Amino acid sequence: MLSRISYFACALLMLYASFSFYPKWKQGNSEATISWDASGYYWYLPSFLIYHDAKHQSFKDSIINKYHPTYDDQQVFMDSASGSYIMKYSSGVAVMSLPFFTAAHLLAGALGYPADGFSAPYQLSLQIGGVLVALLGLWFFRRFLKLYYSDGVVAMVLLVLVFGTNYLNYSAIDTAMSHNWLFTVYVFLLLATHYYYQTPKVKYAVAIGLLIGLATLTRPTEIISCLIPILWGINSVSFATIKERLNFFKLHILQLVITAVCAAAVISIQLIYWKYASGHWLVYSYQDQGFSWLHPHSYVYALSFKSGWLTYTPMMVLAFAGIIPFAMNGKNKVAVLIFFLLNYYIVSAWDVWWYGGRAMVQSYPILMIPVAALMEAMTRKRVLQVILIPAILVFAFMNIWITYAEHRNGIYVPDMMNRHYYKAVVGRFTINDEVWKLLDNEDELFTGTPKDKKLLYQNDFENDTTSHCTLPPISGTQSLCLDKEHKYSPNYTFAYRPGNLKWLRAEATFRRPSEVWDVWDMAQFNVKFYNKDKEIMIQMIRIDRFMHNRDTRNVYLDVRTPQQPFDSVTILLYNGEKDKILEADNLKVWGFND
Repeated sequence: MLSRISYFACALLMLYASFSFYPKWKQGNSEATISWDASGYYWYLPSFLIYHDAKHQSFKDSIINKYHPTYDDQQVFMDSASGSYIMKYSSGVAVMSLPFFTAAHLLAGALGYPADGFSAPYQLSLQIGGVLVALLGLWFFRRFLKLYYSDGVVAMVLLVLVFGTNYLNYSAIDTAMSHNWLFTVYVFLLLATHYYYQTPKVKYAVAIGLLIGLATLTRPTEIISCLIPILWGINSVSFATIKERLNFFKLHILQLVITAVCAAAVISIQLIYWKYASGHWLVYSYQDQGFSWLHPHSYVYALSFKSGWLTYTPMMVLAFAGIIPFAMNGKNKVAVLIFFLLNYYIVSAWDVWWYGGRAMVQSYPILMIPVAALMEAMTRKRVLQVILIPAILVFAFMNIWITYAEHRNGIYVPDMMNRHYYKAVVGRFTINDEVWKLLDNEDELFTGTPKDKKLLYQNDFENDTTSHCTLPPISGTQSLCLDKEHKYSPNYTFAYRPGNLKWLRAEATFRRPSEVWDVWDMAQFNVKFYNKDKEIMIQMIRIDRFMHNRDTRNVYLDVRTPQQPFDSVTILLYNGEKDKILEADNLKVWGFND
């Protein structure tokens, strides 16, 4: 009963987050449901089923220019050998999304929307599909946990998972990403494995094979999911247990073959696509992104302030703490612990480690098993209750805060966090504009009153022949304008030796006729230090963090002068937004002391 109540509480939170708090399908550009990596996983469906042009991708530029799911065609890459475009991401999510895509495609035209694969019906249908898959996975995860733990323990685990981890974000908001779908695949794999070892039947062998294949088709590294059925039920590693398991497989060899054939059949979907697109059965579609197998990024992946998994999902510390009671009293120890360690090794070996803790979400059905063991131990020992209950409440608050701060006010900026900025904003729901500067300059926030202030450089652009402004000037008779044809300003350089002045302040007045919210589109204010034409340091801030309601504002950047010798300073402005104008005027650079 308690676990059922817990499930519905979690479901309500997920539904609220998806359809009220941050309805992602209503967002545009790179915040839409079908954007960034999600658009890459999905790209197979419109390529094959709408445009019938998977090889040449003649439609991609028009879709990217219209809907802006990414800044360029990151979903595909050109294979120079075959002359064809190849999808970067594997096709598993596309296969699972097919029913929701089909429903949207049938309805789009009838509802008056473009049947182009990216209009509102497709965004909404993919969002609904992801939430339904999440709710289904969570329900059956409850059923799986009840096979091994009491109803009360299962209730606590569900609350910890949904209220306390980044599973909330990927099950309710970023639902079109692969992680939520894979979570549910792993839940069904655990159930099928459990029932197979209870009663070895062909139907369970088929299910295991199809689920391993589907996991691998979604993310190739999920091939390690095969360890779960191979090692399930083993609680110690010894010659006797290995021999016993081999004898079991020998006795059920036909079912083992059926499992392998089913897995291979699903995985072959990707192989057939690669053969069709490139002429080769195997393609490494991530190009220059790879793994450092001998030097995994284990520490920074978990604990860095940039995007550390445990830094920003501290609740998952319980999975590590739970290893102790699980190793003492748990079942299926070898399968759970080996998968736990190997999966973490693979995830942290990925060289783009700062993509954060989302890559661990699909493994939470396994990682929550030690958490359940810890919750069970907590019910028996008061000392654990005294320690864990406050910690769980704090961790849950952190997860809710991060979810809010990422999607509602933008305070949490994935992939761009740092120690000083995190300490300045953690737990806060509003911040002073000056704090935003710490995102781009980690320890360069000057908060005092400048002393010994001296004007070093000034430019009002009145005689600047490079100006491209067609707007009325901010002041005087001319301003500098940057647009999509002129994204960079000239280098404004002046000779300077610091003497006894420790800081520089570069300031200018900026105007945006329209707002820019996406961090990758934001304009930049750069200060560069040179010594004999060699760049020795650069600092910058993103101007649009401080431009609100299409206003005109004076924005300044304080930079501590480098300790290395330098003889000149250069100011450079950059307009990252392709279609929006940035206007600048009254550029000044001051030297001062603290």
